[in-house]
Amino acid sequence: MDFVHVSQLNKRKKADALVLPFWKDKKGVQAAFSLEESLERLLATALASEDFKGKEGEVLCLYGEEQPEKRVILLGLGSQEKLTVENLRRAYGSLTKSCLSKRLTNLNIAVPQQQKLYEQDLMRGIAEGLLLPNYVFNRLKHRDPEEPEESLLQKITWIGASAQALDVAQKVAIICDGVYYARDLTNGNADEITPQYLAYCAQGLAKEQSSIKTTVFDKKRIEKEQLGLLLAVNRGSSLDPAFIIMEYKGNSHSTDHTVIVGKGVTFDTGGLNIKVAGTGLESMKCDMGGAATCLGTILAVAQLGLKVNLSVVIPTTENSVDANSFKPGDAYPSYAGKSVEVTNTDAEGRLILADALAYACKKLNPTRLIDFATLTGAIDIALGPEASGLMSTSDELAQELAEAGEATYERVWRMPLYEEYKEKLKSDVADLKSWNGRSGSANVAATFLRFFVDESIPWAHLDIASTAYITEAKKYLPKYATGVGVRLMVELLEQIEKNQEEKKPSKQKKKI
Repeated sequence: MDFVHVSQLNKRKKADALVLPFWKDKKGVQAAFSLEESLERLLATALASEDFKGKEGEVLCLYGEEQPEKRVILLGLGSQEKLTVENLRRAYGSLTKSCLSKRLTNLNIAVPQQQKLYEQDLMRGIAEGLLLPNYVFNRLKHRDPEEPEESLLQKITWIGASAQALDVAQKVAIICDGVYYARDLTNGNADEITPQYLAYCAQGLAKEQSSIKTTVFDKKRIEKEQLGLLLAVNRGSSLDPAFIIMEYKGNSHSTDHTVIVGKGVTFDTGGLNIKVAGTGLESMKCDMGGAATCLGTILAVAQLGLKVNLSVVIPTTENSVDANSFKPGDAYPSYAGKSVEVTNTDAEGRLILADALAYACKKLNPTRLIDFATLTGAIDIALGPEASGLMSTSDELAQELAEAGEATYERVWRMPLYEEYKEKLKSDVADLKSWNGRSGSANVAATFLRFFVDESIPWAHLDIASTAYITEAKKYLPKYATGVGVRLMVELLEQIEKNQEEKKPSKQKKKI
């Protein structure tokens, strides 16, 4: 994305469209930007007709001959008094969708003049609204030669914004690159996005970003490390598993270390407890959404150069059906040493996460540990696509994630980890069992993971089964993969970076 800024309307250059913002108030429609006389003449009839009311996300396209652009687009922002960053995301998301339908690539955007938000928040909301829907996954489709090619926004000239505001937009663009990366992985064919391909991507990111170090365990190394639950889930697949570790050290002077773990089941048949028709089997390529979130996050963090220390752990495999498939009723060893009775092979994600969480606790010395997983259908029943389920052993970490979720609107909703849930996981033949039916299943799944996390380490589990892959497009999110969690984690890590800076002792000037 190419960003330019100019101070005034009369300094802008040609573009596909000029975008002018408007408020809706009791007096009617009010321009949110000082207009030139030629623009006032162009808009007079349209505004007098009351066809455009300035509602949030309302778009009206006009055509005139006196302007450098072929089109002048009126964009409604709603009430100025109720303006929020999220309102801006929604309004400008509607703008992007309208522009994509018209195949516009170059916009001149007048930045709203207002007193409700700080400039950096204003620009963040506008830029995220423009860029989050500026995405298409069409590489598997053959284009009809008689149809024009799909196009995305490529250049934006910000009118009336400062150079500092442009920096905010550039940062948003970098974060959105991480979101797009996660979406591409999640949307891709399961036959392409295999455990080996995820390992290839992780190694590729390390080559592109010198600040990232990647280590990949192949099957022999996984066997040597005794990651028994990952090996059990993998038994039915013709593809080997992989165990990916990525390290980013942005602050070598600090011991603070965030570790995120992402579920990487590249296709989930359910194993011998095979999914039946109507249970979403065709969408199970998205079951590596947690892994995609982790890869997109570390890419964004490295490109931003955040002064934090971050590690990513991705256990990845298919869960397939074969004569060698792991079996319900059998018990399997874990990396932590606990034996697990498998009571449902379709509850495979918690098994590979258990090994990864235990490994991270033992080998990576995390200050905080967070996992992302498309783990349970129950979370969709409980929350729908409006929020990810959050379970945590740390009130402080849970609060930090909730605040990051509100800032990004990748909202999380905390659910309990009651001690009574542990009773549901008692086994007669092993140290614990993996599944106990539908009752409280999202919470019980998180409780299972809790057995593999050192109690001294603040830990949070994010069940993104309802938010990582959606079947209907939203205001500024496309249909299918959303890349959820990338913006959430960048926001959290930026706050951690800020807190570390504030704790640094101030340098005293030496007396001469």
